[in-house]
Amino acid sequence: MRDSTDMVHLGRDGWLFLTGGTNRVRQQYRASLPVAWRLWRWRRLIEARTARAAALGTRAFHVVVPEKLSIYDDRLDGLSLDPALSPARRLGARLALSPAARAWIDLVGPLRAARDAEPPLYLRTDTHWSQEGCRLAYGEIMRAMGAVPPPDLASRPFHDHDGVRDLGAKLDPPRRETMRVYEMQRDAVRVFANPLVEAHEARGTAADLHVGAHVVFRNDSPAADPRTLMLFGDSCSHFHPIFLTGLLAESFRELHFVWSSNLDWAYVERVRPHLLLVEVAERFLARVPTDRFDVEAEGARALPPRDAT
Repeated sequence: MRDSTDMVHLGRDGWLFLTGGTNRVRQQYRASLPVAWRLWRWRRLIEARTARAAALGTRAFHVVVPEKLSIYDDRLDGLSLDPALSPARRLGARLALSPAARAWIDLVGPLRAARDAEPPLYLRTDTHWSQEGCRLAYGEIMRAMGAVPPPDLASRPFHDHDGVRDLGAKLDPPRRETMRVYEMQRDAVRVFANPLVEAHEARGTAADLHVGAHVVFRNDSPAADPRTLMLFGDSCSHFHPIFLTGLLAESFRELHFVWSSNLDWAYVERVRPHLLLVEVAERFLARVPTDRFDVEAEGARALPPRDAT
């Protein structure tokens, strides 16, 4: 097995943790002035977003998906790190004293409280949460937004998928893991996908698509919450209905998902959703968004040549 200490930490019982990369994940758990300044800017951004959404008659919420480092520090096995310095935890503490306090949905506390549950809340060889962790977070989000989850979500069919996940792929030899995938989509129907999504799907490269993906789901079930929800997020939401996007599409009359941490306010103003939810993985707190995203322009991007994917 090659040395992966700069990127991946090998914890106990097969747990892998992202510590490096372009976001310098481990460095974000330091009590430094640059981190403190960045979190202050995030607080101001969330306050500004919340106020701008309110002026449109929209309730805004922000949720940070914690890193495994913030939840499973008891499984680090030798890595020196203070989970109290989790960027998400520190940002939440700042927002607790802010006018935008009600816009913040804490996941660090609930996930840490349930971290001894089985199955685990995160995948051992991946940066992403498991279906169980996602469903726990979904419950917290629904409660914050005053919505009631459909009662039968836990009984939806599933299949187990064995493969090499993102952290397992960084080891030599790679490590495999089986992931349980619930087939959430039943009532919700995808009624729109931007040209970028459709082109990648047609070419069979949807797994390579990230920022710029844009889809809309419609749910005419009488049990669905009648409100429209707009979700800006990342791979913890996804444009495929497998994580938060799938759960929320099954819960609301209409769901707009845009893969971006930057908002497109022109699009928000055009749709005027009842609810605006921004989801971001904790490691991406390393960069403060500018909110200059253009949904339409991103969706019209040409695909790279096949040999460049």
